[in-house]
Parts: sequence; C-alpha cells; structure tokens
Amino acid sequence: MTVWDGAGWHRQAQRAPSPHHDERPANTAVDLLVVHAISLPPEGFGSGDVQRFFMGTLDFSSHPYFDALRNLHVSAHFFIERDGTLWQHVGVFQRAWHAGVSEWQGRPACNDYSVGVELEGSESTVFTPLQYQRLAILVKALQSLFPAMGPERMVGHSDISPGRKWDPGPGFSWSYLAEVRKDGGDAASAQA
Repeated sequence: MTVWDGAGWHRQAQRAPSPHHDERPANTAVDLLVVHAISLPPEGFGSGDVQRFFMGTLDFSSHPYFDALRNLHVSAHFFIERDGTLWQHVGVFQRAWHAGVSEWQGRPACNDYSVGVELEGSESTVFTPLQYQRLAILVKALQSLFPAMGPERMVGHSDISPGRKWDPGPGFSWSYLAEVRKDGGDAASAQA
C-alpha cells in the first residue's frame, strides 16, 4: 500500500491544511525539493505556531515578532518538528507558497515545480537526527511520485533565493542527509 492518497497527502503525516496554495501550472513536472528552516517565534520550538501560521490561524497578537507576519500568506507542503513529527499542509500535486521569488538553474518560479519541506530550526541551531531520518524517509516517498527528484534536485531555500533567504542555514548538513538516506533512514547509524 502506498503512503500517498489520491490527492497527494501522505497517510502518515499529521494533516493541517493550509488555505495558502493553488494549482500548479498545467503540464508542469515536479522535480525539485526545497529544504527550508523555520521557528516561530525564532528559536521557539514546539509551540504549534508554525502550523498555525501555515493554516492562517496564527494569533498575531500573541507575540511581538508575529506582527511582521500579519500580511504574509505562506505555506509549505511539509513541516518536520524537532522530534521528527511530520505535518502536511498542502497536497503535493498542488502548489504551496514556500519559495517566493526564486530561480533554479535559470528556471524561475520554483513554487511551480517543487515540493517545499520546512524543518523546525533556526540560523543558530543544528537539526536533530530524528529530523534527518524523517526527511530521508519522506524523500524516498516523494521520489516514488516524482522520479526526477534526484539528489542533484534537492536544494536549500538559500540556493534558489540567494541573498534573500538564509535557510536551511549552516546547521543543516547535506552530507549527513545523504548518509541517512544511504542507510535507509536509520539516523542512529549515520555519522554527522
């Protein structure tokens, strides 16, 4: 049995649908994975505020930092918490609003042809083994739907929006992710 339902929702993810999405352009092949990092407020882990932000239900008055987010309509397909919990906000066949102004290898508008995965983190933190493990398993599942999404088609937000975005930042290790993927998602056996 596949982990995907017919609408592109992962059967093992916690569902928290976002209104911040639309349809991909017709006949657009999905072939790029964009890794992001987010915490709300910054360094505030496990609050549920990221999920509420993506769902459009964040109480902007609950923290001074949130006022700057008030008019933003943002989502990602997936969000992976520090403990490895997987959330899905947008079906993978739809276009989530995660990349903004972006370009990869001369092709603009990365939201059109990518899947966005947010990891709970910040510029000053490293990611957890459980996050890498969950991401590795998710990548394998995504490749079952989108075979062109090979290792060379996995990038950070900073790669597609240089100078504008920092994430996933220096705390993210592409080589560690590759080791975890090689070991079949077994984070305990991978070396940092």
